Amino acid sequence: MKKRIILAVLPMLLLAVSAQAQVGGLKIGGTLSNLYVEDVDDENSKLGFTAGIFGRTSFAEPIGLRYELLYSSKGAEVTYNNFIQGSGKYKFNLNYIKLPVMFSVKAGPVDFHAGPYFGYLIGANVKDVDSDGTINEVEQLDRDDFNTLDYGAAFGLAFGFAGGEIGARYNYGMRNIGEEGSFAGEAASDAKNQTFTISLGLKFNE
Repeated sequence: MKKRIILAVLPMLLLAVSAQAQVGGLKIGGTLSNLYVEDVDDENSKLGFTAGIFGRTSFAEPIGLRYELLYSSKGAEVTYNNFIQGSGKYKFNLNYIKLPVMFSVKAGPVDFHAGPYFGYLIGANVKDVDSDGTINEVEQLDRDDFNTLDYGAAFGLAFGFAGGEIGARYNYGMRNIGEEGSFAGEAASDAKNQTFTISLGLKFNE
């Protein structure tokens, strides 16, 4: 129910954020995410998707504030082989609503930006992958086993052109994804999100 409410309100909130910006628009892109985890044998990145809205307000050019509201899919495929987590391969699929708020400095058509991001987990699942490739749902794990809030630092740049921009960004998570004391907390011991994003933005105004 909460997820449906968030998804219903999100488009209206996105338009309101964009309307207040001196420059605003829609953005869509692809993500390459991973989890930096202790005591694992192997980690493989996960391809994902991001979409939402962005805005930029100028303080005194070239300095401004860039803020966004995004849907973002994250996760990774992690192979364990130790005493605590046991052995096996697990696929973590995590879906967030994210709010990056970053200081922005423009140098010609290039916008350099950096600052904190905050994320709200709207969905999660973990899949156990057998050695023959068979995928089994880990039924005892759901969103309640993960920390609802995520936060970290974002660093990126965007190259502007008439009517749009192309951007690249790295997001470094600073909070463990697993809820302490849960199975997710044990299986993803000290695991945090890290994501690289390439995006295309379409500007409403400039």
